[in-house]
Amino acid sequence: IDGKAIAAAIRREVKQHSEALIASHKVTPGLAVVLVGARTDSATYVKMKKKAAAEVGFHSIDKTFEESVTEEALLQCVQELNSDPSVHGILVQLPLPKHIDEAKVLESIRVEKDADGFSSENVGNMCLRGGKPPLAVPCTPAGCIVCLSARARSRRRSWAATKV
Repeated sequence: IDGKAIAAAIRREVKQHSEALIASHKVTPGLAVVLVGARTDSATYVKMKKKAAAEVGFHSIDKTFEESVTEEALLQCVQELNSDPSVHGILVQLPLPKHIDEAKVLESIRVEKDADGFSSENVGNMCLRGGKPPLAVPCTPAGCIVCLSARARSRRRSWAATKV
């Protein structure tokens, strides 16, 4: 499975959709990423998200806080992002410091802007059979499914070629 090639193909497709949205509606997709603390792994992951967002033509907003930020200040930040019409998706990088209620912060993200797909509405819709589809699905499991599906298609093609 060539995950890098699959990811590059997905980014090309997203970029095409982004360019079409900009051309037809004069709207640039906006992604806000909220990072709390100085964890190297989280900072690296956020850097990768920013790079991918830039590659596909998204407007990117970073909100970075010290580890000591209050829960109230973090909730206020999320509410401001919820109200910002240039922000279409919000990612809060986990884990959050122990003094902050992660569930409370994640629940404060409007479901329409829940880029990680963690809201109870998105998770519930994902679990229903025949119900409404979720607005977003968690990225890592979705990426695994895409890679496995690509591998399965590749194996079917090679199997079919041997039967000709």
